[in-house]
Amino acid sequence: MNIHGNYSWRKVIRLSATFLLGLFLIVSCKKKESGLGLNTLDSNALLNSIQTDTFSLITYTILDDSVITKDPAFSVLGSYNDPKFGPMNAGFYTQLRLSGVNPNFGDPMTIVIDSLMLGLEYSGYYGDLSDQTLEVFELTESISKDSTYYAFSTLSYNPTNLVEPGFETFSPDPGGITVIGEDTVDTQLRIRLKNSLAQTFIDEATNGGTNFASNDNFLQFFKGLYVRVNNTAQASGTGAIFYFNLNDALSKMTIYYKQDGESKKYDFVINSECVDFNHVEVDYTGKDIQQVISTPSEGKDAFYSQSFISRAVVSIPGISNLPKNAVIHRADLNLPVQYQTGTKYSPGFEVSVVIRPENDPYSLSSIGVFGAYDATKKHFSVNLSAYLQSVISGLTPNTELIFSPRYFVTSADRIIFNGQETDNKKQPQLIITYTKY
Repeated sequence: MNIHGNYSWRKVIRLSATFLLGLFLIVSCKKKESGLGLNTLDSNALLNSIQTDTFSLITYTILDDSVITKDPAFSVLGSYNDPKFGPMNAGFYTQLRLSGVNPNFGDPMTIVIDSLMLGLEYSGYYGDLSDQTLEVFELTESISKDSTYYAFSTLSYNPTNLVEPGFETFSPDPGGITVIGEDTVDTQLRIRLKNSLAQTFIDEATNGGTNFASNDNFLQFFKGLYVRVNNTAQASGTGAIFYFNLNDALSKMTIYYKQDGESKKYDFVINSECVDFNHVEVDYTGKDIQQVISTPSEGKDAFYSQSFISRAVVSIPGISNLPKNAVIHRADLNLPVQYQTGTKYSPGFEVSVVIRPENDPYSLSSIGVFGAYDATKKHFSVNLSAYLQSVISGLTPNTELIFSPRYFVTSADRIIFNGQETDNKKQPQLIITYTKY
């Protein structure tokens, strides 16, 4: 079972101004023709329309190992061993801030620490709910708001695991309930950390220093946390990546303590002012996707995309042969996938579609559409009408189309697409309906 939360999307995708202008001109100059379906054509247009589906598609996979993961919508944590893609391991780095400066803990000699808890609100997961082993470390290198962080980025940390001994293993339950005291809250992963860290905070706050006088001072004193898992020998087809909303008010670290017998607490918050980033490792060794990446022609059988690391590519040279005076009424690109309904590695529900501008091959530009997954037909369907109209009008180059799970830096989704020469029943296909004026 796969749960996908109500995602928000922060990743900024640069869109070519020329392409946007081209689309605007097409839509404004030709009444009702952009994205027009067959069921809305008038009878004369229908009689004179031409439909073609004989395009040859070139399909392959590219690595995208320089993905910016700073301040994502969701942080990822966990690991799974995908039978088709290999192991994926995910963790995150984050700052914490004071809920109030100069906290008054009173006389530390009268304090009894109950626990130090790191709460992370679940937003979804990908995989199964088998047990995983947690590790949490204190950073010795600051996270900078002015730096760029990628999926491969790392920071220095103290190697002492801060998880309280005996609490390293957790049994994930994203669909359950969490009770804190007498309150029932949105489902959380509750990580118990060592009381010695809580004691360090209390001692520092009461020793007359300035480390708790401001958040800037505190971030110099306590630079943040690195949260990851350490799962050994996961069998193929087991494990999961979990998604957490760090910006939720309930995602925080809390000291629970008693002072003269009275229960109290103090929060260290994780909010939008905190800098965080995801760190993800993927190992394709010995998998078919590795061969397709190294030898693109192998993508004729199957091609792949996986969040954080790889994207699927479709090139359609024949588009350039369409008549320059064509008006596109409909252009559907159908991309069948290899997925057995009900299995744990679903293809997600949407793909993003981007191109690489000719003058900047290292950036990606949206074409303004997404491909929706049809669970009945087991394919993604993309309406390329406006894009193709712009291509044949000479406003946009006929470059490769690049497809990825929509939430590329906040999920663990992966997709296996059928190639043009697949042995499976369905092949990718572009169907265009147009008229000439």
